[in-house]
Amino acid sequence: MPVEALTLVPKAEARQSMKDFKSDQEVRWCPGCGDYAILAAVQGFMPELGLARENIVFVSGIGCSSRFPYYMNTYGMHSIHGRAPAIATGLATSRTDLSV
Repeated sequence: MPVEALTLVPKAEARQSMKDFKSDQEVRWCPGCGDYAILAAVQGFMPELGLARENIVFVSGIGCSSRFPYYMNTYGMHSIHGRAPAIATGLATSRTDLSV
């Protein structure tokens, strides 16, 4: 997404922290899995974007890494095999107020 496109997405009213982006779901990845580091990194930089959580959507496909949307305190979709890019594109095209 071009940086200019982020200006279309509503900003958060209050300053957010990493904790604000952690869901109440138990993370179920294997010990030592690299997905933990990716999740921590994304939860760490999301507050810096300053976007309202209700305007953020993560779209995933199939596999262990695709549990990602469940672990973020944002909106998310778990799609069928190979369809995540098409679903994300459709959502981003139809809802310019969202960061997909």
